[in-house]
Amino acid sequence: MSWIDIGALDDIPPRGARLVRTGKGCVAVFRTGADEVFALDDACPHKGGPLSEGIVHGTSVTCPLHNRIFDFATGAAQGADSEVTRTYPAKIEAGRVLLDLSRLSGRSAA
Repeated sequence: MSWIDIGALDDIPPRGARLVRTGKGCVAVFRTGADEVFALDDACPHKGGPLSEGIVHGTSVTCPLHNRIFDFATGAAQGADSEVTRTYPAKIEAGRVLLDLSRLSGRSAA
Protein backbone atom coordinates (compact mmCIF):
# COMPACT_ATOMS: atom_id res chain seq x y z
CA MET A 1 0.00 0.00 0.00
CA SER A 2 1.06 3.54 -0.65
CA TRP A 3 -0.14 5.73 2.22
CA ILE A 4 -0.78 9.45 1.71
CA ASP A 5 -1.00 11.87 4.66
CA ILE A 6 -4.13 13.97 4.19
CA GLY A 7 -4.04 15.94 7.46
CA ALA A 8 -4.54 15.84 11.19
CA LEU A 9 -7.33 13.79 12.75
CA ASP A 10 -8.35 16.94 14.63
CA ASP A 11 -9.09 18.62 11.27
CA ILE A 12 -12.09 16.30 10.90
CA PRO A 13 -14.82 16.88 13.49
CA PRO A 14 -16.11 13.84 15.41
CA ARG A 15 -19.03 12.35 13.44
CA GLY A 16 -18.00 14.51 10.50
CA ALA A 17 -16.23 14.32 7.15
CA ARG A 18 -13.75 16.00 4.88
CA LEU A 19 -13.48 15.86 1.12
CA VAL A 20 -10.23 14.86 -0.62
CA ARG A 21 -10.09 15.88 -4.28
CA THR A 22 -7.90 13.83 -6.61
CA GLY A 23 -7.34 13.77 -10.34
CA LYS A 24 -9.43 10.58 -10.47
CA GLY A 25 -12.37 11.76 -8.36
CA CYS A 26 -13.37 12.82 -4.87
CA VAL A 27 -13.04 10.73 -1.72
CA ALA A 28 -15.01 11.40 1.48
CA VAL A 29 -13.03 10.78 4.68
CA PHE A 30 -15.16 10.19 7.76
CA ARG A 31 -14.38 10.30 11.48
CA THR A 32 -16.64 8.38 13.83
CA GLY A 33 -17.49 9.35 17.39
CA ALA A 34 -15.00 6.65 18.48
CA ASP A 35 -12.21 8.36 16.46
CA GLU A 36 -12.07 5.73 13.72
CA VAL A 37 -11.53 6.87 10.13
CA PHE A 38 -13.07 5.50 6.95
CA ALA A 39 -12.98 6.59 3.31
CA LEU A 40 -15.58 6.14 0.55
CA ASP A 41 -16.18 7.56 -2.91
CA ASP A 42 -17.92 10.86 -2.29
CA ALA A 43 -20.74 10.24 -4.78
CA CYS A 44 -23.71 8.12 -3.73
CA PRO A 45 -24.19 5.41 -6.38
CA HIS A 46 -27.97 5.96 -6.26
CA LYS A 47 -28.20 9.58 -7.38
CA GLY A 48 -24.68 11.00 -6.97
CA GLY A 49 -25.34 12.77 -3.66
CA PRO A 50 -22.25 14.09 -1.84
CA LEU A 51 -21.70 11.57 0.95
CA SER A 52 -19.21 13.95 2.61
CA GLU A 53 -22.22 16.15 3.39
CA GLY A 54 -24.21 13.28 4.90
CA ILE A 55 -24.96 12.47 8.53
CA VAL A 56 -22.43 10.20 10.26
CA HIS A 57 -23.88 7.76 12.80
CA GLY A 58 -21.96 4.85 14.23
CA THR A 59 -20.01 3.35 11.33
CA SER A 60 -22.40 4.54 8.62
CA VAL A 61 -23.32 7.66 6.69
CA THR A 62 -26.73 8.72 5.39
CA CYS A 63 -26.79 10.28 1.92
CA PRO A 64 -28.07 13.87 2.15
CA LEU A 65 -30.21 13.51 -0.99
CA HIS A 66 -32.10 10.24 -0.64
CA ASN A 67 -31.45 8.95 2.88
CA ARG A 68 -29.58 5.84 1.70
CA ILE A 69 -27.41 4.53 4.55
CA PHE A 70 -23.93 3.29 3.60
CA ASP A 71 -21.74 1.09 5.76
CA PHE A 72 -18.20 2.45 6.09
CA ALA A 73 -16.53 -0.97 6.14
CA THR A 74 -18.25 -2.45 3.08
CA GLY A 75 -19.60 0.56 1.17
CA ALA A 76 -22.94 -1.28 0.86
CA ALA A 77 -26.28 0.51 1.17
CA GLN A 78 -28.74 -0.90 3.69
CA GLY A 79 -31.67 -2.56 1.93
CA ALA A 80 -30.25 -1.98 -1.56
CA ASP A 81 -27.93 -4.86 -2.40
CA SER A 82 -26.93 -3.47 -5.77
CA GLU A 83 -25.86 -0.10 -4.38
CA VAL A 84 -22.26 -0.16 -3.22
CA THR A 85 -19.77 2.67 -3.13
CA ARG A 86 -16.02 2.09 -3.32
CA THR A 87 -14.10 2.03 -0.03
CA TYR A 88 -10.46 3.01 0.54
CA PRO A 89 -8.08 1.91 3.30
CA ALA A 90 -7.65 4.62 5.95
CA LYS A 91 -5.73 4.71 9.22
CA ILE A 92 -4.47 7.05 11.93
CA GLU A 93 -0.79 7.29 12.83
CA ALA A 94 0.55 9.80 15.34
CA GLY A 95 -2.62 11.87 15.07
CA ARG A 96 -2.45 12.02 11.26
CA VAL A 97 -4.98 10.54 8.82
CA LEU A 98 -3.45 8.38 6.10
CA LEU A 99 -5.21 7.05 2.99
CA ASP A 100 -4.23 4.44 0.45
CA LEU A 101 -5.66 5.73 -2.83
CA SER A 102 -4.08 3.08 -5.06
CA ARG A 103 -7.58 1.84 -6.00
CA LEU A 104 -8.19 5.16 -7.72
CA SER A 105 -5.74 4.24 -10.47
CA GLY A 106 -8.22 1.93 -12.19
CA ARG A 107 -10.99 4.50 -12.25
CA SER A 108 -11.73 7.21 -14.79
CA ALA A 109 -11.72 10.85 -13.79
CA ALA A 110 -14.91 12.39 -12.41
